Amino acid sequence: MSDLYGLVLEPMNNRLVNYGVTENGIAVIELASNSAGGPLEGDEMGPNCYTHEMMSDIDDAIIKARFDDSVTVIVLTGNGAKFFSAGASIRMLNSVTPGFKYNFCLHANETLSRLEQTPKLVIAALNGHAVGGGLEIAMAADIRIARKNAGKMGLPEINLGVLAGTGGTARLTRLIGKAKAMEFMVTGELFSFEDGLEMNLLNHIWEGDASDFRRDVLDWASQFTLPNKAVKAVGNIKRSCQTGPEIPFEYHLALERELQSALFSSSDAKEGIAAYVEKRVANFTGQ
Repeated sequence: MSDLYGLVLEPMNNRLVNYGVTENGIAVIELASNSAGGPLEGDEMGPNCYTHEMMSDIDDAIIKARFDDSVTVIVLTGNGAKFFSAGASIRMLNSVTPGFKYNFCLHANETLSRLEQTPKLVIAALNGHAVGGGLEIAMAADIRIARKNAGKMGLPEINLGVLAGTGGTARLTRLIGKAKAMEFMVTGELFSFEDGLEMNLLNHIWEGDASDFRRDVLDWASQFTLPNKAVKAVGNIKRSCQTGPEIPFEYHLALERELQSALFSSSDAKEGIAAYVEKRVANFTGQ
């Protein structure tokens, strides 16, 4: 749709994240900052480097989407056509104390964990390079879609004498396996979106310019909105997939049974089963 489902983006408190909700319930969180981590001015387009202030804006946007009953899907993306995010602002890191850096990483960990635990589907739309902390943000999403030939990805923190400390070592290892994750992090090598797809780090790569890409992502995300999908079921699937692998298998099965039991009591389960029997399209309400 040419109007992007009525999407209007407004800046969050620190003007480092833009936020808006489409008419069909997709919350868009757009990272938008310069290389110093400051707000974009005029026609400026980001590398979308993040600071503590940007993480605070992301955190606020996640909570805003979480508490908005009209929102069923969250799309994370970057401003412009070149970068999803180039990661943490090196200028910022060069100017703060080790204590501040520790708490900066701690808050970022909490923010991205909050994103993972939000019972709404989160899609990272990689409109450009996702490097360092930018990839760390993307890895906290449930589904990752990249724009063809728009950039590279990787965790090159080794070149700064540090590691990917916003969940990077933990999430990359879990997503692609220890051997490849270790290699990429100790070499600092960046890799193509095609390589990311082959390693199952990405779900899809789509062609098109930045505008077409955003429209295509919103079109695709619409299948997960009401009345198309039972959003409680999506949320419970997410919880089982996020929590289950971290606990013993028998406990995962027990968690799965409890989540299923809760869904069987929902109106949407009754509607979905009835629609199947009656050979019609289900009309889910989120109840």
